[in-house]
Amino acid sequence: MEKSKVDPRILRTRRLLIDSFMKVVQLKDFKDITIKDITDEATVNRATFYAHFVDKYDLQDAVLSENILKNIQEKLNCHDQLDEESITKIFLSVTEFQNDLRTQCKKSYESFSTMIENKIKKELETIFHSLLLKQDLKIEKEALKIGAVMLSWGIYGACVDWHHNSSLPAEKYIKMAMPYLLNAMTYR
Repeated sequence: MEKSKVDPRILRTRRLLIDSFMKVVQLKDFKDITIKDITDEATVNRATFYAHFVDKYDLQDAVLSENILKNIQEKLNCHDQLDEESITKIFLSVTEFQNDLRTQCKKSYESFSTMIENKIKKELETIFHSLLLKQDLKIEKEALKIGAVMLSWGIYGACVDWHHNSSLPAEKYIKMAMPYLLNAMTYR
């Protein structure tokens, strides 16, 4: 079955709205951003905005999803198993993503930090679950799902701890944590 093509104009307009949102969020706190702010920056009308997104929260969700997925998946494109290298790359990509977001969205970061946290943990869970499934472990699927949840929350928690409480470079932080992670991941 042939995949239907999306009109390039739709893709360009969506990208224009996303880019405009990213510019506006650098200048205003998220709670103060209006659809008019976004459409004025994008030089499109409200109807065009609503043809692509339900509201500013839907746009925010799209921005976070696309950026998180792109950032993490680019770094993991050659990994098909969960090991020290893939865990390190995941940790570093999440810390880099959060640093970039904090820098780009200084005024709004705290406003949507809970949404960012939930999004990152959900994406990490999906990635970890996929990597665990590829390892063909003799463990029931529910246990793999639980393991993926634990890993996603643990890595996210480590990223937050690193940001708030550590003076170590991210690479050294994860290297020090690795023996504990690998020991916990030993399947019996």
